[in-house]
Amino acid sequence: MRDILSDLDLGDDKLTDPVREAQTGLNKPLPNRFYKEAAVVEGKEGGFVVALDGKQVRTPSRQPLGVPHRGLAEAIAAEWQAQGDKINPATMPLTRMVNTAIDGVTAAQEEVFEEILRYGGSDLLCYRADAPEGLVARESELWDPYLDWASSMGARLVLSEGIVHVEQPPEAIRAIATLLRRYGTPLQLTALHTITSLTGSLVLALALAEGQGEPSEIWAAAHVDEDYNIAQWGEDHEAAESRAKRQLDFEAAHLILLAHRA
Repeated sequence: MRDILSDLDLGDDKLTDPVREAQTGLNKPLPNRFYKEAAVVEGKEGGFVVALDGKQVRTPSRQPLGVPHRGLAEAIAAEWQAQGDKINPATMPLTRMVNTAIDGVTAAQEEVFEEILRYGGSDLLCYRADAPEGLVARESELWDPYLDWASSMGARLVLSEGIVHVEQPPEAIRAIATLLRRYGTPLQLTALHTITSLTGSLVLALALAEGQGEPSEIWAAAHVDEDYNIAQWGEDHEAAESRAKRQLDFEAAHLILLAHRA
C-alpha cells in the first residue's frame, strides 16, 4: 500500500502550492486500481480512517489516512471509490490535502501559520485597478464587503492602485493573526493555505472559514479581473481547464473547513 501511495505523490513532507501539488506526478504512468471497495472504519486511536477492501490506507510516512469527522472521511473514501481502472491523484484533492496535513503540517504548524499570515501583507483585495471604469466598479462591488467585514474585526487594511506595494498597519495584521489562530489544527491550516494560495487573499479565505460568504461568491471575488477580461476578449480553453482544476481544490478545502465547523 505504501509503495502505491508514494508513487501517486498523494502527499508531501511539507506544505506545497496546491496547484503545483495537483499537477505533481501527472506525467507518471497512473497505477491500476487494485481494490473493489473504499469505505470508512474507526481508527484505533480515534477518528475515522479510509480503508480499501478492509485494509486501512496509510500516508507515505505510514500514518493512517484518517480525520476526526466521519462525514469528511466518507468524502475522502468517495474519491477512492470514484476512481476508474486507473488511480488519478489529480482527481483526489481531499486525499492529497489530508496527506499533506498529516505528513507535513503536523510537524510545522507555526511555520505554516506564518506563511499564511504573510498573505495579509499583500492581500489581493488591497490592490485595485485604476482603469477601466467597469473593472474598477466591479472590484469595489465584490471586494469592499469583505474588506468592511475585516475592518469590523479590527483589520482595517490600506488600499493601493496598481501593483505598488503598500505597507499594512501592524494592528491590522495582528487582528488578522488573531482570526487565523482560530484555525489551529493541521487540517484547518492546510485548507486555509490552499484557499489563500488559490485566491491570493487571506481576507477571502478567512471570510469563507467564518461563513461570511458563499463559496461561489468568494470564488467569483477572487477572479474579478480574470472574469472581466473573459467578458471582453473571450475565454481560453486551457485557462478554463486550469481554473476548473483549481476550483476542485478550493471546494475540497472548503469541505474541510465545513467539517470542522459542524
